[in-house]
Amino acid sequence: MSRSTTIKLPHLDISPTSPQTLSPRTLGMRGRSRSSSIVKVEQVGEDSVEESLDRSAFPNINANWVNVKGAWVIHVVLIFCGKLVIDTIPGMTQQLSWTTVNLTYLALTYLMFHWVTGIPFDPSLHAGAYDDLTLWEQIDDGAQYTPAKKWLFCVPIGLFLASTHYTNYDPWLFAINLTALILGLIPKLPQLHRQRVRFMSHDLSETPTPVDSSFPPSAHFS
Repeated sequence: MSRSTTIKLPHLDISPTSPQTLSPRTLGMRGRSRSSSIVKVEQVGEDSVEESLDRSAFPNINANWVNVKGAWVIHVVLIFCGKLVIDTIPGMTQQLSWTTVNLTYLALTYLMFHWVTGIPFDPSLHAGAYDDLTLWEQIDDGAQYTPAKKWLFCVPIGLFLASTHYTNYDPWLFAINLTALILGLIPKLPQLHRQRVRFMSHDLSETPTPVDSSFPPSAHFS
């Protein structure tokens, strides 16, 4: 005679789960929202061996021009030419002329040195090693206190002093020029090298998995 075998399976509870039956951990996941911050400072670029080899594979023509003969003088020449062009505007006074020259120089240099990232000339040569770096961070391979960076740091200060003198120390124009100078010099500080300030950034890594009340997060066996 064959012997019958009985197999008992665990009972599966598929009834709707009320909030009272959920575990504290599940309730915490359901109630936790996406984390966010108003201001967040992030570091870009890597200092790995691979990144260093990619940067040194070919000369960086995007940043090496600052050390070429005549590259320093061109700033003075452009400022002088810009001053002559602005003076040709009818009704332009010397106070407004020097303020306009100072603000224009600071805006253009900020856009050029601290806003645009990467290399516009065949970036594939460096395997994207400079994609996240600004021109200022690429100069002299990121070294600080080099002659080129000292010169680029002193030019806006000299232009600010000249504009302050020729505006007859007008308090309103002085405040405008000083504010623009500070905003133009802050990104040049070594403490902000490869640092990015993000506003209203969201951290998606901590986003919990949605839990629908009609389907329990886990089965209950008894």
